[in-house]
Amino acid sequence: MNWLRGLRARLVITFVLVGGLSAVGAAGLTYHKARDNLLTGVQDRLLNDFRHRVLLLSRDVALPAGDEELALLAEDLEVGDREVYVVRDGAVPSDARITAELRADVLRRPELAWQRVTRDGVPYLVAGSRVMLRAGGAPSGITVYLVESLAQAASDEAAVLRAAQAAALPVVLLAVLAGLLAARGVLRPVADLDRAARRLGEGRLDTRLPVRGGDELARLAGRFNETAAALERSVGELREMEARSRRFVADVSHELRTPLAAATAVTDILEAGADRLDADAGTAAQLITAEIAQLGKLVDDLMEISRFDAGAAVLNLDEVDVGAAVAACLRSRGWSSTVTADLPPDIRVPLDPRRLDVIVANLVGNALRHGAPPVTVRVRATGRAVAVEVADHGPGLPADVLPHVFERFYKADTARARSEGSGLGLAIARENALLHGGDLTVAPGPGAVFTLTLPRNRPAVERPSAQGNLPTQEPPAGTAPPVDRP
Repeated sequence: MNWLRGLRARLVITFVLVGGLSAVGAAGLTYHKARDNLLTGVQDRLLNDFRHRVLLLSRDVALPAGDEELALLAEDLEVGDREVYVVRDGAVPSDARITAELRADVLRRPELAWQRVTRDGVPYLVAGSRVMLRAGGAPSGITVYLVESLAQAASDEAAVLRAAQAAALPVVLLAVLAGLLAARGVLRPVADLDRAARRLGEGRLDTRLPVRGGDELARLAGRFNETAAALERSVGELREMEARSRRFVADVSHELRTPLAAATAVTDILEAGADRLDADAGTAAQLITAEIAQLGKLVDDLMEISRFDAGAAVLNLDEVDVGAAVAACLRSRGWSSTVTADLPPDIRVPLDPRRLDVIVANLVGNALRHGAPPVTVRVRATGRAVAVEVADHGPGLPADVLPHVFERFYKADTARARSEGSGLGLAIARENALLHGGDLTVAPGPGAVFTLTLPRNRPAVERPSAQGNLPTQEPPAGTAPPVDRP
């Protein structure tokens, strides 16, 4: 990533140098702040040295300490022109530069406290700390104070500041020139890269950048071209794999239909004569009949999905009374007495009645199978849309399941070896809604609340499947469709 750091450095230098104009203009106003910043290094060094010496030398002081021990500790802590005062806790040092505010701060906390004070135009660093025992960190009853002159550091700071002010004008001129050159050399290729990235994001995978020179930007352009080429290859491979997968599903489903038709005919005969078979044979005949029916339903769903994935799904639109269509769906499956319905009349929407029947059948069958009564179906209309809401009062769906409930073959319980349906019911229902230009959503209730939203005042737009979910075939009257809830 060296090229990236180089690019970032050039951009930063450009703006910092241009910003130098403002910095020089405000030099007089920031003088005192600059002085404080330059003194910080000296101050930190002095404080660290004093702290370490106190920790080292105070270990040899016998407690309780007398005046002689305090005087010896003060003598050991004095270095050069440094002034040190060692007193008992609460005693007031004789030096007026040690303020009452600092003394109170020292007695209030165990760590080193400090201030910067000025007397007669000379800055001083004043610090104080209570001496703590090593065992348990308890106070020893001794307080030490440091008074150190910062006059030399202030003099050095003033000299550096004067030199910087004298050199400000030529530095600003150089900054402007360098900023212009850097902006011209950096910003134009970056703008080209931005435009190329936008084109790539729009799906134009053949986008490439010209590579000029051998600097960081040239390497960046080359890396962009390599990435774009790799992305183009990957997308091409994915499209080819997707096409092969769709062909495979369609071919397998088609090839299974003929043997399934023969197997279904045989199982119909077995089922018709099951009462003449012994108990075990009759049970086996019923089991194989149910399994063949389940397999046939799965094949039908896969065939529908292959048509959706190929963009061959077709809407047969009609002006439909939504309430009447929902009532017919419930009635044809024998659910009218078990489902509470609120179906206002004369709410008409252009839609495919068979696909609406499939959606409602999946949702209501799901609620009856996995939820708990009462199951309610309600149709409501707004100015622009019609909503069909199916709710139950069961345990509902966990929060981590809600984002995945419409995925193909999704199972919340991974221990389930197989589902009762094809595993495609809810995915198919939602794809039918999307095909109409609407949507199908789910929310926690109590229970689960599924809401189908259909546009009311505009014709539905036929669209290829975004997720490969297709409508199911209409189930026979009196039976629930294969519905799926994780």
